[in-house]
Amino acid sequence: MSRTAINDLVAVCAAVFGLALYAGLILVPAWTSYSRLWERLAATVLSLYVLAVLVGVGVAGALAIVHFWG
Repeated sequence: MSRTAINDLVAVCAAVFGLALYAGLILVPAWTSYSRLWERLAATVLSLYVLAVLVGVGVAGALAIVHFWG
C-alpha cells in the first residue's frame, strides 16, 4: 500500500469519524432540545456554525504545526 493511499484512507476515516462525532455530540442534542420545527432548524444552523469554527481551529492548528515544523 502506497503512502498516498494510506494518507487518503486516514483522511477519509478522520472525516467520517469527525462527522459522526459532530452529529452525535452536537447536532442531536441541539435538535432534541427544542420542540418546534423552526427552533430545531435554527439550532441546526447554529450548530453548523460550531462545526465551522471547530474545523477552522483544526486547520489553523495544522497550518501552525506545518509552519513551525521546518
